[in-house]
Amino acid sequence: MRSQAAQSESLPARRSLRLQNKEAEVLTLPPEPKGTLTYEQPLKKPPGPLPMIPVNLDEGSKLPSQLVELCSESSTEQVKAKLHLKEYRSALSHMKITPGRVAKVVKDRIFSAAFHPCTSSLFMAAGDKWGRVGLWSVESDWGHDGVLLFEPHTRPVGCMAFSTAQPTHLLSLSYDGSLRCMDVEKAVFNDVYDTADGLKTFSFMSDDCLSLLVGNWYGEVAVVDRRTPGNTHESLHTLDQVLRCVSVHPLQKQYFAVAERKTVSIYDSRYLKRNIQPVSQLRGHSLSISSAYFSPCTGNRVLTSCMDGNIRIYDTSALTSEAPLLTAIRHNMNTGRWLTKLSAMWDPKQEDCFVVGSMALPRCVQVFHENGQLQHTFKDDENLTTVLSVTAFHPTRNALLGGNASGRLHAFSD
Repeated sequence: MRSQAAQSESLPARRSLRLQNKEAEVLTLPPEPKGTLTYEQPLKKPPGPLPMIPVNLDEGSKLPSQLVELCSESSTEQVKAKLHLKEYRSALSHMKITPGRVAKVVKDRIFSAAFHPCTSSLFMAAGDKWGRVGLWSVESDWGHDGVLLFEPHTRPVGCMAFSTAQPTHLLSLSYDGSLRCMDVEKAVFNDVYDTADGLKTFSFMSDDCLSLLVGNWYGEVAVVDRRTPGNTHESLHTLDQVLRCVSVHPLQKQYFAVAERKTVSIYDSRYLKRNIQPVSQLRGHSLSISSAYFSPCTGNRVLTSCMDGNIRIYDTSALTSEAPLLTAIRHNMNTGRWLTKLSAMWDPKQEDCFVVGSMALPRCVQVFHENGQLQHTFKDDENLTTVLSVTAFHPTRNALLGGNASGRLHAFSD
């Protein structure tokens, strides 16, 4: 073996190109692949009516008969007289949460939620980031832990409300441009209004809940009548470049408040065609406004939530050209991009008090009086461990719901 290795011919010594007075060879890298990551916009659902098929049940499953019975039940309780604050605080302190009052109602982040007005059971709805609508009856044995899940939309369900005149109807609005009505008796989602995209919010303009004011992201409001054939508007008006929320006055329904860029403006719907000028404006916000709501019984107050870290209450009893500011409450509104923005919501039973989620630790939900005084803090170390961005009180019962970023609803009740 050694002799064979010695006899192998020797190789010439290696010399660099520099010593040979040659220019270095330029090596080029292969071109990078130019494939781009594309986001496929989910297709909008076809025009309705769409069948109410629960996607969390076995194929061919029917809606439980108890659902129609429960949804047909209107509130059997009259709206209670406003309590003295001491009595109100006592009522809040008796509202508790248990493991059975927490459920995953939708698959993704909750954008909107609402109580059904029935009183025999705690019955709620929630809408999530990808167009799903979930119904949850606490302590019910239907569906999955009392939950029925539907897919009437494809993008965030930004606003929803049960019809107080027809409690079997749930209206839901989505960023995909569709506004639909869930009719439990007919087991369908009917079209109410449809545009290309960009719907943001709506508010009922009549006691029968057949006339609506619908707002989109681009500063337009549409008057929609559900009795009119088709799914178009009666009229469309451009107000501002930005719109985040609309709220119709509870008594004088010709007036409505609009959360615009840094101002809340109150308009008279009777004069929009001739002169789009606000009747009154609520000034003082320095950043974008998340929501603005008339007080639910009299409309004498407007409650605003702003990204400048303030919740404000304005006096709108006289509708002067510039509504006076009554109270400003410092509140951390910095939810970041993964949580739904906080919005303060009136208690329909106690219209001088409101509820709002909190970024504070330990996690909690807070109730304030319009004068800025904290009335109660809902917290529970075991059953409340996340931020509840979406909150709402029951219209007649002592009950509160809160929705989080993972699709769970939490219910406090006495």
